[in-house]
Amino acid sequence: MPIKPLIILPDPILREVSKPVEHVDSTIQKLADDMLETMYDAQGVGLAAIQIGIPLRMLVIDVSRNETQKNPLVIINPEILWLSDERNICKEGCLSIPEYYTEIERPKRLCVRYQDREGKQTEIEADHLLATCLQHEIDHLNGRLFIDHISKIKRDMVIRKFKKRAKEKNAQEAIL
Repeated sequence: MPIKPLIILPDPILREVSKPVEHVDSTIQKLADDMLETMYDAQGVGLAAIQIGIPLRMLVIDVSRNETQKNPLVIINPEILWLSDERNICKEGCLSIPEYYTEIERPKRLCVRYQDREGKQTEIEADHLLATCLQHEIDHLNGRLFIDHISKIKRDMVIRKFKKRAKEKNAQEAIL
């Protein structure tokens, strides 16, 4: 199972809306395994397929934070059924926006209908960290980033920083 390279801001693919997975088969299951390995390697708790350049409505999450007892979720074609009115503020980061963290307010609880890695339709009710992760990763599938939930001034500052970083990286690669 190869670790996939992560797509980093300002890459425009992060703004693409992902397409539904038509059939859950061995190719999709292998992709799920690759995504989990990539997420664990990057020390993340969630990863959407678009973050490795694959615009499919698919994500993986593991909020267990336990090296020995992992609890991965493979979520295909998620649909949010409801969001609570009660809000929660959580410090978020993103593997596609490395080393940037900020507090984001989101609904505290939600219910999501999805297909699991076997293609079985199921639902999950979640709160706190899992609810935040689900919303964050589903945002990715819709071409949204967690920085879209902060003020325009802060968001523009983050985008400028990452554009500058990408430009410097490209300049260095051109020299080599």
